[in-house]
Amino acid sequence: MSTFQIQTAQNVAIRQNLAPLADRVVAYFLDLLILGIYYIVALFILIWAFEGNSDIETIYIFVTVIGIPLLTYHLLWETFDNGRTPGKRAMKLRVVKEDGSRAGFSSYLLRWILRLVDISFTSGGVALFLVGFTEKRQRLGDKAARTVVISTKKRVDLRQTLLVKLSEDHEPMYPQVSMLSDKDMQTVKTMYHQARARGENNVMNKLAMRVAELMQVEVPTYGSSKFVAQVLKDYTYYTQQ
Repeated sequence: MSTFQIQTAQNVAIRQNLAPLADRVVAYFLDLLILGIYYIVALFILIWAFEGNSDIETIYIFVTVIGIPLLTYHLLWETFDNGRTPGKRAMKLRVVKEDGSRAGFSSYLLRWILRLVDISFTSGGVALFLVGFTEKRQRLGDKAARTVVISTKKRVDLRQTLLVKLSEDHEPMYPQVSMLSDKDMQTVKTMYHQARARGENNVMNKLAMRVAELMQVEVPTYGSSKFVAQVLKDYTYYTQQ
C-alpha cells in the first residue's frame, strides 16, 4: 500500500495510506450495486403506484424520485458522511484534502462534476489510468479539488510491532535512537524481554553496552535495564511523531 507524507502546521510529519486501485474499484461497484437496487425497487413501486398514468406530473415524479438520487448519490453521501459513500465505507476508504484535513462541500462538488469526464463519458477509463499511474492516485476530480482517497484500514507492519506503551507525560532522552534501524530495534526488544524474563543481568548489560555504542552515548548509572527500556520508549515516541 502506497503512502504519502504531509507536514502539519506544527511541523509534524504524518503519513497517510493511499487507497489501492483495487479497493477503489470494488467500492465503485458496491455503490453501483446499491444504485442498481434502488433504481429497480423505485421503478417497480412507481409503476405500480401510477399504472396507466402518463401525464407531465407523473413523469416529473418519476424523474424526481429516480433521477435525482441516482445523479447526486456520490455528492450527497460524501458531503454528509465525511468523504465516504456506502461503498467507500465498506472498503474503509475516505476522501480527504491533500493536507490530511477534512474536505469541504466545494471539494466534493468538484469531484462530483468531474466524474462526467473521469467516469461517465469515458466508462471509467480516465479514472483508472490516473489512479493507477499518478503519484497520489488522483483522478481529475481529485486533482481539481486537491483531494486524495485514503485507506483507513489498520496496517500491522514491523514498525508497529516495535512500539511500546507510553505514558502521556513521557519525556524522551535519546534522540540518537533514530540512528538505529527497525531491524536493530526488533533485536533489542526481543533480547530485552528475554533477558528480563530469565533474569540474565549479564545479557542485559551487554545489550545496553551495544545499544549505547550504536547510539554513541554512555550507559547511564541508573542501570542497563532502565536504559534499554528508555531507548525502546524513545523509539516509540519519535516514530509516532
